[in-house]
Amino acid sequence: MESQTPENHLAGYAETLLHACATGRRLTRAELESRRAEGERAAEAGLPLRALIRDHLAAAQAVRPLPEPGPLLAAVEQAVDAFVGGYERAQHQAVRQEEAARREFIDDLLYGGSDLGRLAERAERFGLRLSQSHAVAVATGPEPYGDGYQVARGIESAVLARFPGRQILLTTKDGRLICVAPGDQPEVLSYFAKRAYAATDGGRVAIGRPHPGAGGVVHSYEEALNALDLARRMGLDGPVLHAVDLLVFPVLTRDRQAMADLVETTLGPLRKARGGAQPLLDTLTAYFDSGCVSTEAARRLSLSVRALTYRLDRIHTRTGADPADPLNRYTLQTAVIGARLLGWPDGEA
Repeated sequence: MESQTPENHLAGYAETLLHACATGRRLTRAELESRRAEGERAAEAGLPLRALIRDHLAAAQAVRPLPEPGPLLAAVEQAVDAFVGGYERAQHQAVRQEEAARREFIDDLLYGGSDLGRLAERAERFGLRLSQSHAVAVATGPEPYGDGYQVARGIESAVLARFPGRQILLTTKDGRLICVAPGDQPEVLSYFAKRAYAATDGGRVAIGRPHPGAGGVVHSYEEALNALDLARRMGLDGPVLHAVDLLVFPVLTRDRQAMADLVETTLGPLRKARGGAQPLLDTLTAYFDSGCVSTEAARRLSLSVRALTYRLDRIHTRTGADPADPLNRYTLQTAVIGARLLGWPDGEA
């Protein structure tokens, strides 16, 4: 684009004022539209609005022969208002285009839907260097996150203020708040998780492992999403989940049919117990989650130790597996994990 100066955008301005003041008329539609077009061009050229307005006022004072003040001021007001309107319209359009480009980039970044070389070039524009490793944190809250929401803006401002100059990308996707940071800077995602949890009463954050390249962002993002899904299905406690701590679960479900067979074979007999399988499954879950400490498991279930022992005996009788026996315990615990992953006894197993 040809370089623009304030003088370019004043072309015809003085003549317009003189013609309007000569008869006391308002500016015509064509004159106003011309001023708006000049305002748009000034915005596109990156010229500062305050200086442009000052130039308009100075040019009006220099109009010769000097018209009457009243009509002149009215004409200047119309002309400057139209100019500013065009300037703001161009700025709003630029913001919308930038937002659209950013959203398209984020979609491609998180889903790998673009040429990786081209994606790496576009990433520079948004402050990322995809040649290095990155990790992704995903935050969920009681209410969906959206672009421009007060909570999301507050978290973003806090993170960027805490780590100025870092290559960090914060955005929203599908109602979740997402932070992408260099893989060798775990303190960024830890701080993001802390702020997200503090800002949302009952929120949760999952952090994927660092992976190299553009495809590494997708991989880490998927790990974080899977960690959130696992936490939901497994009823895991804790506001912050690390994908590296949950690697055993994908391994257990890699052969889904084998896991379903183990669950049904091991725990299936509990279906015939009085009250169904769920109370006894909850008993095993509490027992294993408490490190096989009967007093702690009983406390979690609001039972007496005697009642808990009675339930464990029933499980032994029904399944033939003794929770107190190390080998049986491993089989039972694996089956209990599988049941939680598969939604048994109401799910597919």
